[in-house]
Amino acid sequence: MILHLTVDQLNTPKLSEMTSNNTEIAVIGAGITGLTLAYWLQKAGKKVVVLEKSDHCGGVINTENAGGFTYETGPNTGVIANEELVRLFESLDGKIVVEKPDPSSKNRLILKQGKWVGLPSGVLSGITSPLFTLGDKLRLLGEPFRRKGKNPDETVADMVIRRMGKSFLEYAVDPFISGIYAGDPHKLITRHALPKLFALEQNYGSFIKGAVIKGSQPKTELEKKVTREIFSVKGGLKKLINILGEETGHQNIHLNAANIVVMPYDGSFNCIYSQNGNIHQLIARSVISTVSSMNIPGLFPFIGEEMTGSITNLEYARIIQVVACYRNWKGIPLNAFGGLIPSSEQRDILGILFPASIFAERAPVNGAVLSVFMGGVRKPEMLLKSDEEIKKTALEEIQDTLKFSGYPDIFKIYRYEHAIPQYGISTGRRLMAIDAIESKYPGLILAGNIRDGIGIADRVKQSVRIAEKIISGS
Repeated sequence: MILHLTVDQLNTPKLSEMTSNNTEIAVIGAGITGLTLAYWLQKAGKKVVVLEKSDHCGGVINTENAGGFTYETGPNTGVIANEELVRLFESLDGKIVVEKPDPSSKNRLILKQGKWVGLPSGVLSGITSPLFTLGDKLRLLGEPFRRKGKNPDETVADMVIRRMGKSFLEYAVDPFISGIYAGDPHKLITRHALPKLFALEQNYGSFIKGAVIKGSQPKTELEKKVTREIFSVKGGLKKLINILGEETGHQNIHLNAANIVVMPYDGSFNCIYSQNGNIHQLIARSVISTVSSMNIPGLFPFIGEEMTGSITNLEYARIIQVVACYRNWKGIPLNAFGGLIPSSEQRDILGILFPASIFAERAPVNGAVLSVFMGGVRKPEMLLKSDEEIKKTALEEIQDTLKFSGYPDIFKIYRYEHAIPQYGISTGRRLMAIDAIESKYPGLILAGNIRDGIGIADRVKQSVRIAEKIISGS
């Protein structure tokens, strides 16, 4: 097996003992990052091979259809947050249908003292909201005049308290961070975890002032399409994965590519992997990794621990997603995107999304789909609980918060050991290590969610930027 080969054997493999192939670019990982990257490179005429260790494309993105329900088992939605995503959608026009949310889903709920409260959508609603203290509401009025921070590694929590007050952290930002990162705002570094928020203060001196100025600036036609609306794809996000795979060419995507090891080889890179009991060799001029941080040392044994150590210490949130589908929902009306739970509420869940209320045809008439999230950075031990314990917790929380005790027609549990990377204090060192590795080994690129953001739009943007760099030869 590959794992028993020596480094010398990996550097100079016996071609007669394995299947050999050449390509311009090898992409490791067929998640949204790797597939988008391969799609654009292939579209530009580049020869690309994607190596994926599992038996499917898409990584954690997957859609299930059962009993008249359509539900996601990984990410539920994306956000139209940048031009690169818009360009991808326009390139795939006619092949996928981008699904926009129901208007009611603009309502976001926050649990406070056991009751749902709508999250404010602007300054005026923020001032009148029961979520925040009177002192912090008055403090909000002075936010445009507050001095900008000087600490580049300021946490999200410290920044929000400094500019807006503790109650805004507790009942707006904390649940938002739980919904996006399943993380702790006291640990996440703003310039890495929320770079756009950080830029508003640094460039304009204020969140509010910056948002107003940016909103009034003239926009190109492409920029106008960056609506920051949530989105899905008709039929589910797996449809996007499927069409990217088809457009890239399934013959260029090698699934079940296990035990992948990459070594420098004669000015290129030698990728050796096992597939269906056979050993294969792929020589590529460039290799782009989109794998998780803990897989990088084994994938690139030549780099050395002194350089990969700053990458492998990346923390990941451990998450459980429970999907509960009801054919006849009799709880409170689900006229919202979903509800998020502040950590101060001391609940056993992070939040509940209402996918069938956001997008059409996700449930039968009068039905509902709920995605209940547990665990995260604050409660990683939830992942160790049994299925029965998870089921009991989920159903009790649904009954308590959404006022329905009926048993779901479909109930599924999905566990993710390494779900969402946390861009904490070690992020700067990790980015420096990545830069150093890429400089030392030209043609090697370390991509994926170890840097540049965690959302679907972030992954697409990174892929487009890398593809453009390779295509232009820069």
